[in-house]
Amino acid sequence: MGAGKRGLIATAVAVVCAITVLAAPGTAFASPGPDPTPSASPTPGSSKDLEAVRKKLDELYRAAGRATDEYNAAEEKADKQSAEIVELAKKIVKGKERLAKLKDRAGASAAAQYRGGGLPPEAHLMLSDDPQEFLDGAGRVRQGQHAAKGLIGELTRTQEDLEQYAKDASAQWKKLEAGRKAKAAAQKKIEKQIAQAEKLESELQKEEQERLAELEKEAARKAQTAWLGSGVLDEISGQASEQGKKAVKYATAQIGKPYQWGAEGPKSYDCSGLTSQAWISAGRGIPRTSQEQWKRLRHIDVEDMRPGDLIIYFDDASHVGMYVGDGAIVHAPRPGRTITIAGAGSMPILGVVRPDADTEAG
Repeated sequence: MGAGKRGLIATAVAVVCAITVLAAPGTAFASPGPDPTPSASPTPGSSKDLEAVRKKLDELYRAAGRATDEYNAAEEKADKQSAEIVELAKKIVKGKERLAKLKDRAGASAAAQYRGGGLPPEAHLMLSDDPQEFLDGAGRVRQGQHAAKGLIGELTRTQEDLEQYAKDASAQWKKLEAGRKAKAAAQKKIEKQIAQAEKLESELQKEEQERLAELEKEAARKAQTAWLGSGVLDEISGQASEQGKKAVKYATAQIGKPYQWGAEGPKSYDCSGLTSQAWISAGRGIPRTSQEQWKRLRHIDVEDMRPGDLIIYFDDASHVGMYVGDGAIVHAPRPGRTITIAGAGSMPILGVVRPDADTEAG
């Protein structure tokens, strides 16, 4: 990224931090855990009261984020299980067709024996007076015995395979049903937490809402300033890979689109829906949820990160944004917000992961 472009992005970040409500901690994904039980809402009034409201909203949206992670994980598993059931169904159909053909062959063999007087080949052979015919017949008998054994073996194996396919399909159906229940339960949690947050915000007067927005911006500014003040940006100079550039281009093109839990575009996204789709567009599939992105992608030191890397936030990996350079990320914050540029240090950083750790910078 050229110096001029870096300067523009740095300026944009400063402006956004000054006039835009940055995402409050807790936004989209996390490892499943107990939902917080909100206490009675404080009566708004003083700055102290509004700070308590801000923290309460943060708590509610992070709870919604945890439930969103559960929902997305259950959906991902359900898709996988459905695909496995389809494959098993195909195997069962093919197995039944094969079994029918084998049974036809066995029936034809039995009919041929019946036409031969009901005597097995060995008996006909013993009744022969011609030595050459006896020798030729002995070879055919051995071949017939091997063929019969092979046919019986195939029949047995095919029947066993069909039984196993049926068991596997039954097990997958049970898992699929459990996954559907998990999705439904997670959806109820999400809707409950978001409804509580919206109710809390709606009870504020216009002036209080404006003051609350200022508190959120101030919290984000302080966090970003402290992060930049550590000198970390002086150490970050990594250049994006070609795939990383494509991922950043996709993600930044979504700026202004709304956050929607469980969404993967193209009209709306949740936080890891945005990052996963951005990397898919760059030709690299990555895990769907921020928790799995943290678990399964290569960890990178903060000072070594480059545009396209993913920054995982909070100690429960409950949020993810994409680093775009100059101390900024693009991310989908939370319900009620749109995809935006924010300071990379405006939320507590858990760590950085790199989807294309096997490629060099472009």
